[in-house]
Amino acid sequence: MNGTGAGSYPIDVWGLIITILLVAVAAGLSYAMRLGVHRQMLWATIRSLIQLLAMGYILKFVIEQNNPWLVFALIAVMILAAVQITMSRASNIPRSVMPSVFLTLTASVILQVCVVTEMVIRPHPWYAPTVLATMSGMLLGNVVSAIAVAMSRFFSDMDARRYEIDMLLSLGATPFEAAKPSIISSVKLGMIPTISQLASSGIVLIPGMMAGQVIAGADPLTAAKYQLVVLAVISALTLMADSLIMILIYKTSFTALHQYRTADAR
Repeated sequence: MNGTGAGSYPIDVWGLIITILLVAVAAGLSYAMRLGVHRQMLWATIRSLIQLLAMGYILKFVIEQNNPWLVFALIAVMILAAVQITMSRASNIPRSVMPSVFLTLTASVILQVCVVTEMVIRPHPWYAPTVLATMSGMLLGNVVSAIAVAMSRFFSDMDARRYEIDMLLSLGATPFEAAKPSIISSVKLGMIPTISQLASSGIVLIPGMMAGQVIAGADPLTAAKYQLVVLAVISALTLMADSLIMILIYKTSFTALHQYRTADAR
């Protein structure tokens, strides 16, 4: 094939085997050098292979059915899975924040669907699974990582500042004022990967969506516009999600009498 149209470079079974072998070689290098990441790398690759193939079949079925209820059912399952992944990735956080995580992820997806999908991309039909499901998946992937990092940093920073926080509260500061330095540092830390990717796109790297479209035969300028929309939207919604989750969870570190609550008491 000449590579001028979509589907010109299909990946067959041998392509997948070679990819896995390359991962195995890297894992072998890690084992030989005693780096200690070979097990995690192999397991993550196998898990990713199974999950991506499963999602491929699910997306194919949903696209063929072209039913809005199936599209939103798929997005709902993705949100629930994202909540579980967020809770497992974040360290030293109370289980009581799970409803806040669910609310944050749901609000992010709703904003993305209502504003970006329907006002910027404007697919036909409006519930086009090729757009809604894929955009939601990309958004959730970034938001999950950002808020997991932000929450982990927040609670660890609050514990490290507990004596400072007690002093601020005793001097009349509100819980928000006492928690504000931890909130700011947590949001900044959670946003570092997203902002770095946005800033380096086009010069240092060609992001995955743009690369995939160009390989599939799309016009590079069209692919670039889609990629800009995706990266800018993900960055904006990730910042909103980080800010929202901080607003929702900071009170878990304080009692009703505005006293600092330690990690054991949360």
